[in-house]
Amino acid sequence: MPDISSAELKERFTRDLPGVVAPERPKVQPAHNGHDSTPPAKGKKHEEGPPDLLATNDVVVLAERIPEVAVYIRDTLGFEFLTDLTAVDYLADGVIELVYRFLHLEGGAPLALKTRVPRERAVVPSITPFWPGADLQEREAFDLYGVDFPGHPNLKRVYMWDEFEGFPMRKDFPKQGDKYLGDGEE
Repeated sequence: MPDISSAELKERFTRDLPGVVAPERPKVQPAHNGHDSTPPAKGKKHEEGPPDLLATNDVVVLAERIPEVAVYIRDTLGFEFLTDLTAVDYLADGVIELVYRFLHLEGGAPLALKTRVPRERAVVPSITPFWPGADLQEREAFDLYGVDFPGHPNLKRVYMWDEFEGFPMRKDFPKQGDKYLGDGEE
């Protein structure tokens, strides 16, 4: 299987699945009007301003269209193996990003696909009915990041106990203290 670049994948989606690609994020320009004496923030060497953590070369699709896109990747493009489905919390941007990686069993580079949802309403339709291998991975994202997957056949916690409150992989989850542990007294 030949490698499919992000540009080619985006072109195929635009042609075969109109409207699935999320709109491009506007480029963030540093807020420097030249009138104040504070220089713009520096990013990495030879860059101006802080890095845009959501900048990506991967294709970002609309969350509600993920099942349709996943079926297309399997049935049309021939990628038979979902190797990874993970979540990333971008607290400052108010976004949870889901990253899907697919492999073609005959070789070639993995195909990466992303979708983004607001942290306060992290909902992405389940691909488990079409990709049974997504079962545990969607449950992990649900349990640890709070992403809801409507259509999942058994969406419940997999690591944390049912009464646990919160999502421990979110960046705003408290890093110290544990209301579930006593204060050391027996």
